[in-house]
Amino acid sequence: MALTITEDNFEAEVLNADQPVLVDFWAEWCGPCKMISPMVDAVASEVEGTAKVGKCNLDDGQALAAKYGIRSIPTLLFFKDGEVKDQIVGASVTQSQISEKLQALA
Repeated sequence: MALTITEDNFEAEVLNADQPVLVDFWAEWCGPCKMISPMVDAVASEVEGTAKVGKCNLDDGQALAAKYGIRSIPTLLFFKDGEVKDQIVGASVTQSQISEKLQALA
């Protein structure tokens, strides 16, 4: 299960993580976000122990969205050592593509 990422826990869970982190920026009203949500949850189960997967609701995390230039959702950002190393924008992605990008950072 993916972690809930908020502005309050972002630094601890993402920037200071000792393993790669995938953050799914989404919103409740976003249809494509709902389409990829099960894939993100599946990747979270798949990489448990070797990477973190979290979801940040843009309606609650507007400062994070602004900081990372999120202009379209869903946006998946891949972090390692506190820096964005890769990203996927949109729902035209497979679960294996998400998993491969995350595992490449491990």
